[in-house]
Amino acid sequence: MSSNTAILVALVLPLFGAFGIALASRFSDNLREGVTLVTAGALAWTVWGMLPELLAGARPYVHITDVLPGIAIAFRVEPLGMMFAALASLLWIVNSIYSIGYMRGNQEKNQTRFYIFFAVAISAAMGIAFADNLFTLFLFYEILTLSTYPLVSHKGDAKTINSARVYLGILLSTSIGLLLPAIIWTYYVAGTGTFTEGGILAGNLAGPAVGLLLGLFVFGIGKAAVMPVHRWLPAAMVAPTPVSALLHAVAVVKAGVFAITKVIVYIFGIEFLFAEPSGGWLLYITAFTVIAASLVALKQTNIKRMLAYSTIGQLSFVLMAAATLKPFAEVGAAVHMVAHAFGKITLFFAAGAIYTASKKTEIFQLRGIGHRMPWTMTAFTIGALSMIGVPPTGGFVSKWFILAGALQADNYVAIATIVISTALNAAYFLPIIYLAWFATEDTANTKNHGEAPFPAVLALTITAGLTLALFFFNGPLLNLESQLVQDMP
Repeated sequence: MSSNTAILVALVLPLFGAFGIALASRFSDNLREGVTLVTAGALAWTVWGMLPELLAGARPYVHITDVLPGIAIAFRVEPLGMMFAALASLLWIVNSIYSIGYMRGNQEKNQTRFYIFFAVAISAAMGIAFADNLFTLFLFYEILTLSTYPLVSHKGDAKTINSARVYLGILLSTSIGLLLPAIIWTYYVAGTGTFTEGGILAGNLAGPAVGLLLGLFVFGIGKAAVMPVHRWLPAAMVAPTPVSALLHAVAVVKAGVFAITKVIVYIFGIEFLFAEPSGGWLLYITAFTVIAASLVALKQTNIKRMLAYSTIGQLSFVLMAAATLKPFAEVGAAVHMVAHAFGKITLFFAAGAIYTASKKTEIFQLRGIGHRMPWTMTAFTIGALSMIGVPPTGGFVSKWFILAGALQADNYVAIATIVISTALNAAYFLPIIYLAWFATEDTANTKNHGEAPFPAVLALTITAGLTLALFFFNGPLLNLESQLVQDMP
């Protein structure tokens, strides 16, 4: 299969999978879930099969149609998009394994609908990853928002529906009210919206207008959850844990930070943005979001809400690295997307496993739970250490590159943010690890339980292993993402 054909297959395969899931559900749940796993595996095989050609310097391209003169639906594979697509396709397999244990273990309703819309969301993520221009990116960005609404509102009760409306309202209002004008403005001044090495705005925009356009993109891409456009993320925690994993690790928030990073690299251009003082505010707003979100996470008592605010901080950590505008930091930003995905999906899997086995949702309830659920809490510990940035985890590698980039730029704001946020990460994760392993269990208020169902434990063990593996085997990822910055000063 040529890479050009593989792009189209990656886009439509999850949609065929969604149709197959609906058809298989009429016969048995096992068949439905089998179709899900086969489709996820086929997608990963398709996406990862394009990697050798990309590493050799090729940039596969597919043009679908011209919507208007100069505005096309088209797709191209480049290093940043390849990383996002490979990550999402790999984690879909693991999330599907986890979902089998979680959805059955909690006897969730509407399981077929869940698997169908999950597949549609993955298709949208592929479209975002391979988008060749801003219009194509916007189209699939909106499809991702709409396809995840039924997942967030899965439980169907009044509280869940209200929270899902907050989710949908914020993401649609920001994308239509801010992102779409930014795209139109870009096409107007540059004559194109195609993602281009070195950017397309140099000579077409200058002065305060650069900072204003950057602001429309950053806050218009609400999925990146930069404060104050972040409230949708805690609101979405009413969703089942596999959906939270989709939101935080597989597709949604990664689509946000990916899209902003891609806009910085291929629309503004690193050198152009570095030379424009009006774009410097991005570093400060992302640094503020990192610290503020970490402080809010420190005050949380609910496990999933704590993880949600941790995600907000970690996302802006990626964007702060991108805003540093130095080669090491740009590579670090890309690697941190992967490290965060592996670590955070492990943490959410563990939180869901704890709920499935014990119905515990609060941090104070975790006293001594490590002895009842050793596999789950070992994985949680690994994920937490990665979020802090402790070796031998993937989070250490990404933070090392981001810190090196900050030192390369003599950027003391970024350096201080890295140090403070690392201390805050430790402050809200280490007490949980201590409670789980060293505190005495409150046996009077704890039911007798063990681990969650095997598929859930298997999935979180795999993602914890990936978190460790990224520390030791990160060469191919670094080689891929170094192509982004090979010509930077």
